[in-house]
Amino acid sequence: MSESADDILTKPLGVGAKAGAKAGLLGRLPRPGAAHAVGGAGLALALLAGGVALTGDPRGGEPRAGAVIERREPAAPAAARVAEVTAEKPAGPSQSAQEIEQASGVSVFRPAGATAPDAPVIIRVPNASQIRLNPAPDPRLTERGRNGPLPKLGEGKLRPLDVYARPEEPGQGPRIAILVSGLGIGQAATLGAIARLPAAVSLALSPYGSDLEKTAARAREAGHEILVQLPMEPFDYPDSDPGPQTLLTGSRPAENLDRTSWALSRFPGIVGVVNLMGAKFSGEAGALDPVLKEIAGRGLGFIDDGTVQRPLVAAAAGKAKLPAARADVVIDATARPDAIDAELTRLEALARQKGFVLASASAAQLTIDRLSRWTRDLEARGIRLVPVSVALRQGPSLGKLSSAAP
Repeated sequence: MSESADDILTKPLGVGAKAGAKAGLLGRLPRPGAAHAVGGAGLALALLAGGVALTGDPRGGEPRAGAVIERREPAAPAAARVAEVTAEKPAGPSQSAQEIEQASGVSVFRPAGATAPDAPVIIRVPNASQIRLNPAPDPRLTERGRNGPLPKLGEGKLRPLDVYARPEEPGQGPRIAILVSGLGIGQAATLGAIARLPAAVSLALSPYGSDLEKTAARAREAGHEILVQLPMEPFDYPDSDPGPQTLLTGSRPAENLDRTSWALSRFPGIVGVVNLMGAKFSGEAGALDPVLKEIAGRGLGFIDDGTVQRPLVAAAAGKAKLPAARADVVIDATARPDAIDAELTRLEALARQKGFVLASASAAQLTIDRLSRWTRDLEARGIRLVPVSVALRQGPSLGKLSSAAP
């Protein structure tokens, strides 16, 4: 049998089928006439009471809808929840590792952007005999300059070259000194060189880097003595441009000296200066002499990285009584793995022949990789690495220390 109108009204609104049938019976009862209005009213009241009894609902038959209201606390902002979790979370392994690194002197290099669990991490653990460099800056060897703190000669002609240098470890046999230049610009390359290269390798930082004081301190904490690069004019300037503080042959000596002092004030603890380009500048005695005299007067040394052909540095350094040396080998003049390895082999042969050799290299990733590999068993092959200050402290001029590079 088809559903009545009452069934249709009650069934979708949650009233049970049995209750809906009872309500339908009530709807089919006969209606009273007008003459029996009073009695009809009474009957209606009786029927209403009966409907309540049958359906259990005083409003049975009326359309209705139900809703459940649940009171909830407002959600905390995501940042607040993260802060709360972080505050409650105990110190993790990375925090503990950093504390250990700082307390023990362990040098840890984590490549930038390496998030994979198996990403390489280089850890250099110091041994009990690790050499510690003297603190920098030393107030006895520092004065205030226009561009910042400058190195100076101390009482009794005490030189920053001597105080900030890495001592040479005792030993016998051929010696090699290596200077890696161009650090301080890229953080990953700089931290990689500091962590991966033996402490006896000296490092030169570009004066244009950021946060150089922190970088210099980290390098010295790892045992590397440091130098600063001095931008000098090349022949094809400005096509090849060493930067806005370049020493120029056409500038007045006072301007070049001011730019020199700017470079020397970039970070403390340097033992000397190394040229950044400079083929033209180092060939002009009138421009070069005042600068080398200034460097000598501050108790520093000068390294010619060997990339400049026939410079006048040897003669000018001797005249200024400036400790200086020129690299015999430029390790990565040709930036290929086989070419670098060949130069390292030649470097060993020269060391065995001459007893001491000075080499220079850039901070390119390929160069750091080949140097790191080559130095692993260098001592086992009977050759010692020494800092470049050894070359600077053996005599007053580079003409007496190393052969001229071709």
